[in-house]
Amino acid sequence: MDSANVRWPDSLWAAVTPPGPDLPPLAGDARADVVVIGAGFTGLSSALHLREAGVDVAVVEAIEPGWGASGRNNGQVIPTLSRPDPDDIVARHGAAGERFVALLRDSASALFDVARRYQIEAEQEQSGWVQPVHSPGRIKIAERRVRQWSKFGAAVELLSREETRQMLGSDAWFGGFWNRTGGHINPLALSRGLARVVLERGGRIYARSPAISFERQDHRWVVKTAQGQISGRALIVATNAYTGEFSGSLAPEIAHEVMPVLSWQMATQPLSEDARKTIIPARQAMSDTHGELYFARYDARHRLVTGGAVIGPGNKTERLKRRVAERLKRLWPEIGDVSFDHVWNGYVGMTTDFLPRIHRLGPDALGWTGCNGRAVALSIALGDELAKAVRGHPDSELALPFTEPAPIMAHRLLRQLAPLMLMVYRRRDAREIA
Repeated sequence: MDSANVRWPDSLWAAVTPPGPDLPPLAGDARADVVVIGAGFTGLSSALHLREAGVDVAVVEAIEPGWGASGRNNGQVIPTLSRPDPDDIVARHGAAGERFVALLRDSASALFDVARRYQIEAEQEQSGWVQPVHSPGRIKIAERRVRQWSKFGAAVELLSREETRQMLGSDAWFGGFWNRTGGHINPLALSRGLARVVLERGGRIYARSPAISFERQDHRWVVKTAQGQISGRALIVATNAYTGEFSGSLAPEIAHEVMPVLSWQMATQPLSEDARKTIIPARQAMSDTHGELYFARYDARHRLVTGGAVIGPGNKTERLKRRVAERLKRLWPEIGDVSFDHVWNGYVGMTTDFLPRIHRLGPDALGWTGCNGRAVALSIALGDELAKAVRGHPDSELALPFTEPAPIMAHRLLRQLAPLMLMVYRRRDAREIA
């Protein structure tokens, strides 16, 4: 991908968010104590926490802060993983898994605390996150999650069908799982706000400078771009699903262990006051148990920010508008005719087991990938942990379950076939409802 020719997506967030700071490209040779690749949530959180500890840090970004997944997502702040629950994580990672579960439990509150502490205006609302179940049998998912997260002190509740109907304003679901600490934000505003704070505290951010490669030279990590290079004692690779988009040689072992899946987002025109009295009246974030996910939340202008999935030839945007409009009218008949002002997309990094992958890439070099649709809260918290790790905190104090990179075999072929999984999810969803 040529960074000079990329454009911002036609997203709601790009339309309503004030511009970010003016940033220079990396030119010539530079040095820092820690170099971070990627100015998304993880990279900016890492840089911020390093600066708070007095560490000289520089971030190298391919386009601009928030251009990738961090500025394109739905903005739901969800303090869980998409599928694995606490028992799964602990069974896989032991004591490190227990620390990681605690990090997940507190990740939403950590994000909202960062926004408050640094006075970042990101339309943040800590109104909670609810996962309603779309078939009677799937109430077992909600029961299991409440049981397991309660053991770790999470602020969770099991919702009955009637409680779910009152919370969401729809009879479509059969109960659900509610986490009070979740909510939603404008993700691009958060990205640009974090960048501003990093700069105010003396950090450096180089934009429009895709990292081509990194290597170890003379006990330092050297990151090369088209117009320069920067070296550091330590390195954090925070490029997630976009790791292989600008350079196949950047970190192929990370790029090939996730499947970049295109996620479509869209925003309705502002809903009327009467509609908002019944449709998610307390403004929680919502994403349910469908394989073809149903999800929605309000933005600050009372738009319903939702999305969907589409495969096959033809005008995907128009097909998606029709499909999601029909869905919204099915869920909430009082919504009336629905039109969408913005439709955009971005990559989600999916792993085969739906667990994130955190790696040591060499001495004082760390990287992670595999957000699996849960990066907003998780990335901010992980940035803090990665900052601690490169400052020398022992593994026994870190909520980082390290693994070795595990690239997916036949990655290029499977990436082409991955969209077809939508048909599998639709069949499963229809069977369960029947």
